[in-house]
Amino acid sequence: IIDFFLRIMASFLPKKIVERTLYFMKRREGNAMETIEPIIRQHIFFKDIKEEYLSLIISCAKNVIFRPGEIILEEGKPSEYFYLIRGGVVAVEIAVDDNKPIVVQTISGGDILGWSWLIPPYHNRSNCRAVDLTRTIAFDGKCLRNKCEENHDLGYDLLKRLAGVLAQRLEAARFQLINLYETK
Repeated sequence: IIDFFLRIMASFLPKKIVERTLYFMKRREGNAMETIEPIIRQHIFFKDIKEEYLSLIISCAKNVIFRPGEIILEEGKPSEYFYLIRGGVVAVEIAVDDNKPIVVQTISGGDILGWSWLIPPYHNRSNCRAVDLTRTIAFDGKCLRNKCEENHDLGYDLLKRLAGVLAQRLEAARFQLINLYETK
């Protein structure tokens, strides 16, 4: 396709423009073929992870995009994925009776979403909704659990990493509750 396009362009455009266009077309084509490996590798959550673990984790990953207002995780539903947030904002909500959900935290690019995939009974503990267009890498929870069963060192490594995320989320929820009660 590129060669065909180049021949047509060459018949009526200056050579420099044709060469520059060809360069960007090939570059774009190459980027489309890129894997998500570099993104995962560079993410802080996976910082200093062993190379052998990284290849196992990548085999369970895929790109997923959520539109504004779209539910990413629904409380009580099976926890099938956890997400590396590449861009966008996600509201972590809890339902209180029949009232409007309360946003207990917002997370954004660079954060991790979802931990219930690793802890039985593997059901989401909150609702999570995309506030704006949200780009993620989704990790299949069942695939990762199977990898962790086969390699307990990988499982322990992921559990330690998720424990850090859980500690941060609990601290954020604590501050949210303090603010809620101080305003009353």
